[in-house]
Amino acid sequence: MTAQLDLLVLGNAIVDVIARTDEGFLADQGVPKGAMALIDEPRAEALFSAMGPATIVSGGSGANTAVGAALLGAKTGFVGKVRDDELGRLFSHDLKATGVAFGVPAATDGPATARCFVLVTPDGERTMNTYLGACQGLSPADLDEAVVESARVVYLEGYLWDPPAAKDAFRKAVSIAHGAGNAVALTLSDAFCVGRYRDEFLGLIRDGSVDILFANIGELQSLYQTDDPDAALKALRDERDGRGKHLLGLVTRSSEGAMVVKGGEIRSVEASPVREVVDTTGAGDLFAAGFLAGHARGLDYVTAARLGALAAAEVIQHIGARPQGDLVALAKAQGLI
Repeated sequence: MTAQLDLLVLGNAIVDVIARTDEGFLADQGVPKGAMALIDEPRAEALFSAMGPATIVSGGSGANTAVGAALLGAKTGFVGKVRDDELGRLFSHDLKATGVAFGVPAATDGPATARCFVLVTPDGERTMNTYLGACQGLSPADLDEAVVESARVVYLEGYLWDPPAAKDAFRKAVSIAHGAGNAVALTLSDAFCVGRYRDEFLGLIRDGSVDILFANIGELQSLYQTDDPDAALKALRDERDGRGKHLLGLVTRSSEGAMVVKGGEIRSVEASPVREVVDTTGAGDLFAAGFLAGHARGLDYVTAARLGALAAAEVIQHIGARPQGDLVALAKAQGLI
């Protein structure tokens, strides 16, 4: 019998290459500040050659969420694809070292393990260029049905909607999870990702595939094609699936905190204070981690969102998208767990 998981994440298995830079470098390289762009292998090699000194750590949006939730005491697993190469072995080791279950076999041929070049400007904003590589090989065959059935929440990374085989794995996971009576969460991942798949993401929401939606306010505005953040929040508030059921929405607003949207109501949660914003990479990932870990502990939605805000605040105060402080100790100090 497969052990019960609080959270199973399907995401891109990516190694982050993080470097400090400035707006001039971004302009020279022709990359829009604050966005995520997909690049091919030659572009990846050229960008790496042009970058300054870098920190190399395991990353990937969904994997960051899995790690953060595990560090808050949740039982988590991850489904993603790496190549059996140096970076793939680093990714696997780092994930398992944090207590995240990861049993997807590595590819023995084909593209190299994915990497994301994260360029951090002095204001803490991150610009990402991602070579998906082996990530695109994730397929329905990589899903262990018993593991998916065991997870109280299956969390799907919006970026997975790019590769066709991964999209099929996504749909299969939804079917298995709902068949077992469990919840499905989706993160919209990036406003440009929403722009590519707006109708499909809305379809997933409206056909009942998604029970919990995570987004930042820019992604939500892109989803509903509005320049007005309040209009986007109201649209989410009024959203229902084909059975008339409201979904649960968690919307982050950077220093303005987050909004919990449920049952026709919108409630605000303040951002946790920070000494200095160093690198915003992973803020949304860790917000989701904190919320889902709190949800697994039986916290109400607003308190779980406060735990998410605390986890996000920790990660933006240092380089890299994985927590460096003791999240459990921080949460206990704030009376959240």
